[in-house]
Amino acid sequence: MASSLPLSLLQTACISLLCALLISPAAQAATCTSQTFKNKKLYSNCTDLPVLSSYLHWTYDPSNSSLSVVFIAAAPKPDGWVAWAINPTSEKMAGAQTLMAHKTTDGTPTVKTYNISTYTSIVPGKLSFDVWDVSAEFSNGTYKIFATVKVPKNAESVNQVWQVGPGVDKTTGFPQKHEFVGSNLVSFGTLHLVANATTGTTNSTTGTTNSTMGGASTTNTTGGSGSGGALRIGSGGNMGLFSISLLVLGALIVF
Repeated sequence: MASSLPLSLLQTACISLLCALLISPAAQAATCTSQTFKNKKLYSNCTDLPVLSSYLHWTYDPSNSSLSVVFIAAAPKPDGWVAWAINPTSEKMAGAQTLMAHKTTDGTPTVKTYNISTYTSIVPGKLSFDVWDVSAEFSNGTYKIFATVKVPKNAESVNQVWQVGPGVDKTTGFPQKHEFVGSNLVSFGTLHLVANATTGTTNSTTGTTNSTMGGASTTNTTGGSGSGGALRIGSGGNMGLFSISLLVLGALIVF
């Protein structure tokens, strides 16, 4: 039956299928692997967070229980804010120890620390754990928060929370409330510092982790020896695309 169809129609259909496969998002590497920093620092892992167009780069050092991170997110408005937090007591926002970036009155990006003890109490001040090397960058509507935090000794994972908001009150300096719909309500998850609790193998060795919202998320190595930048889970890799391309091209030749 196929041979009775016009040759040009079959060729057009096959070429369209091939193009769709080549540009499919599932065939593309994770976005975070292409991100670089002015200080040229390399991090062992990175992940595209599932909501709020956010990304996290990190290196865990078990020798001193430190976690160096870069959180990247776009503010929803020009004067908006972005935040990343570790919650030592629960999974969601209440109890989160927060690093929040916004612009000062002169346009300079800054980072403030907040202890969000409850949903109605946002207290600026020292966090419940040590944090150092804190700074922020802002460019084209996107913030980068740099920090190193102390995590519990022999910790295998931490609860992470991230958020974006519309602005900061110019009188009080307090962040304005973020949206309470959709993605803003599910921007939390578990960041696994080690991939295998029995062996202590780190993510920089395995290249993968279950990091957000209870689902599998690819962690892409961005630094260190032998780093190759792992593809997203489900991408099929380049060999899968190559095989599909050959099948489509073969169909063109037959017709």
